[in-house]
Amino acid sequence: MELTQRKSTRLQKYDYSQNGYYFVTICAKGKQKLFGEIVGDGVYDIPQVKLSGIGEIVNKYIRQLDTQYNNVCIDKYIVMPNHIHLIVKIATAQKDGNTLCGTSQAPSPTNAILPKLISLYKRYCNREYGENLFQRSFHDHIIRNEADYQRIWNYIDTNPAKWKEDRFYIAD
Repeated sequence: MELTQRKSTRLQKYDYSQNGYYFVTICAKGKQKLFGEIVGDGVYDIPQVKLSGIGEIVNKYIRQLDTQYNNVCIDKYIVMPNHIHLIVKIATAQKDGNTLCGTSQAPSPTNAILPKLISLYKRYCNREYGENLFQRSFHDHIIRNEADYQRIWNYIDTNPAKWKEDRFYIAD
């Protein structure tokens, strides 16, 4: 039996350690609604995510991601019932003319920070919960300009209100 070759979701020959903003989506294993539920549906009750216990774990580690790398900032995020959206800012620091990436002080311009960051994040969440919570890999989009950034920011802000139209939506 021949196994199918999994297609890489990374942009070929793109250095994911370079300065920039990235829109990242991480899905729950099997796209199960593990992280919470959308509550509120009306004029006075704006839809929002009510996190489950697992959702609290994944939320906690998102907020800790900034501390894992000096040059990484989680600019905006939302934990949805079965997926997570993040805007990740990577800003490499310069020291004596060398690019610093990650927690190492050694120059490493081809170090792919984004995949390592997501891997570390998943590992922390899985370890605390005791089993794998996530699908393999993640989706990313390189944010190319201010208009793209604003569109994605707005998408994250309005995601709970548009849950039933979301491509990851699964009815109860």
